[in-house]
Amino acid sequence: MSTGHLRFLADRLTAHRAARGTRRRRPSAGRQALLVLAHLRLGHTYAQLAAGFKVGVSTVYRYITEAVGLLAVRAPDLATAVAAASAKAFVILDGTLLPIDRIAADRPFCSGKYKRHGMNVQVIADPHGKLLWASAALPGAVHDIKAARTHGIIDALTEAGLACWADKGHQGAGGAVRVPFRGRWDRLSTGQRAVNAAHARIRALGKQAMATLKTWRLLRKLRCSTTRINSHVQAVLTLHLTCSN
Repeated sequence: MSTGHLRFLADRLTAHRAARGTRRRRPSAGRQALLVLAHLRLGHTYAQLAAGFKVGVSTVYRYITEAVGLLAVRAPDLATAVAAASAKAFVILDGTLLPIDRIAADRPFCSGKYKRHGMNVQVIADPHGKLLWASAALPGAVHDIKAARTHGIIDALTEAGLACWADKGHQGAGGAVRVPFRGRWDRLSTGQRAVNAAHARIRALGKQAMATLKTWRLLRKLRCSTTRINSHVQAVLTLHLTCSN
């Protein structure tokens, strides 16, 4: 948890309180920001935060919901992210599964690839592996190529003429998206193997963007309602982009 994150969020909360005429509300904007970051960065539960900050659980919920909402609306949309990346040589597209706390009966959230319950999030990174954009979360059963099409990622990249490297989960995307050759390694030609090896080295940088998201421990095991996961992902994206820039 950096002082940059804390200062940025505290400033946003202060401005929000001033606009609503609740500037003197307790606790201070700085303390509320600290509470929210302890939840997002460290994954502390509502009960732990309530005990540590000596407030009620319902108050913790209200403070987190307010701050996450303020952050989420500041996250860039896909068009903004693609426009910002247009000067790059290429981008890297990959999908990740954010684990959630669900039972076996919740089949729409069960990923056949990862064999666990979660939410599918598509991530775009620059050639150095820097996180540029993260999509809204879809149920884990949704395949990567379907998720990319649902969010309009393929069309946006193609219209911008921006080359994109992706894994086999995006096979058939077409347009500006490049994927490796399919098939067993021993059945590929020498040229196809060389292409796949080079492709894998490029895509490996995109894993850094995934790691960036999951340094926020809340996203390693989400226990909130699936309807609130989008706002949490977008809030984390806002904090990361603001402070990394």
